[in-house]
Amino acid sequence: MRIVEFCGRVLSLHLFLCAQSLPVPDRSFGTRLQVLDRSTGTRLQVLDRRTGTRLQGPPQNPQVLLKNQQDQLKSTLGPRNRTEFWARPHCGVPDDPVTKQRQKRFALFGGRWDKTDLTYRITRFPRHVSEDKVRSVFSEAFGVWSHVTPLRFREVLNEDADIIIDFNRFWHGDDLPFDGPGGVLAHAYFPRSQKEGEVHFDYDESWTAGGNSVGTDLLQVAAHEFGHVLGLQHSLEPGAVMCPFYSDTYPLQLSEDDKRGIQYLYGPPLHTPPDGTQTNDIHPELPDACRTSFDAVSLIRGELFFFKDQYVWRVREGRLQAGYPALSSRHWRGFPDYIDAAYEDKSGNIWFFQADSYWVFDAERKISGPDPVQSLGLPVTDIHAALRWDDDHVEKAFLFKSPFYWTFMVQENQVSDSHPHSVHELAGLPSSIDAAFLDRSGYANFLSGLSYWKFDPVALKVLEGYPRTTGTDFFRCSS
Repeated sequence: MRIVEFCGRVLSLHLFLCAQSLPVPDRSFGTRLQVLDRSTGTRLQVLDRRTGTRLQGPPQNPQVLLKNQQDQLKSTLGPRNRTEFWARPHCGVPDDPVTKQRQKRFALFGGRWDKTDLTYRITRFPRHVSEDKVRSVFSEAFGVWSHVTPLRFREVLNEDADIIIDFNRFWHGDDLPFDGPGGVLAHAYFPRSQKEGEVHFDYDESWTAGGNSVGTDLLQVAAHEFGHVLGLQHSLEPGAVMCPFYSDTYPLQLSEDDKRGIQYLYGPPLHTPPDGTQTNDIHPELPDACRTSFDAVSLIRGELFFFKDQYVWRVREGRLQAGYPALSSRHWRGFPDYIDAAYEDKSGNIWFFQADSYWVFDAERKISGPDPVQSLGLPVTDIHAALRWDDDHVEKAFLFKSPFYWTFMVQENQVSDSHPHSVHELAGLPSSIDAAFLDRSGYANFLSGLSYWKFDPVALKVLEGYPRTTGTDFFRCSS
């Protein structure tokens, strides 16, 4: 029996991810969102999350509902299964206050932030994930929520922040101790609660990032906890990000229940046209990955990034990540409005080319640029594609402008010869190349139009069965 099937059934029976912030849920309307007046605790509206319509009628007694759900669960699970069920990794925010005093405080609901530009600070990091990767994961997790709201998040290092993120062990200064690997993974506090803005992760978990299947995916848990710190309770909907049980599912994406809840608190995203007026248009029409001829593709930190105009798609372990396509400038501050080519060198620096200029970034920090491509010894501008190509332990990159390419010697920061090679020397490739990247298996992939060719750099030929459709293989588009 799948855990997600029980999200609605057990929500009020267990201590989940978030601490000291949630009232006894009103079960009388199923998956509806109840909002309480902060000063009086009286109910203002009840909305059906599926339809958004206002509903009337008094709630049932929560103690009666809790007893009914307990009986229902006991009839469904035997003693052994119940023990195994509660041992599953889950959120540590309590849904059932145990004292009248706490219940009275919780009657104020989770609250919301009274601003949309929020800062966050990471005070401690886990053991097995690099600080750069943790920062990238948290940025992506916040992006899941900012993508559908006017909310914007910015990390700060040495100043006060709205949201404080920490990794702790066992007893750590609140009433919700961690329990080592497994069990409770994290907890967070609502706006307007005693510890508003605090997010605590269990330091002893085997946190992973970037597609490692052994361990607990930090992105999944962070997105859930950040939902709490923004004011959302646990969701009754199976498959929702705000379901209290950990589920390592990709791509991570908000359910309609998640979206309705967060947009009720903060509204839909605002698009600001050039004249400065604000509208409720989410954004201009986004390119469709299934019908897009990409400008550039690069394998960065083991993940594929596809670029088109000012947008980027992020693919991890063959799955498009939640919140994408997104603006490229979300990852790289100072990023040009579009790029022609991109590649990651052996040291992890990312090179972006546009027209007659290039930029170099270390992760999301700009190292240099814009600098003229002529300084690299290139006799042309408007590079179409860039491809890392290591040969005899010498780091190289091929820079393409169809139907030619140049060999760029990375250590010398110069092309080896101003005279180009013909693309036709690489048997089986099209004469016009839009983008290229070296995959994790060492094959070179060349994109042209809506198709791509996989090239063996040892045999110097295209693999059998190619070209194939880019959208089908990388974005699971229908044929």
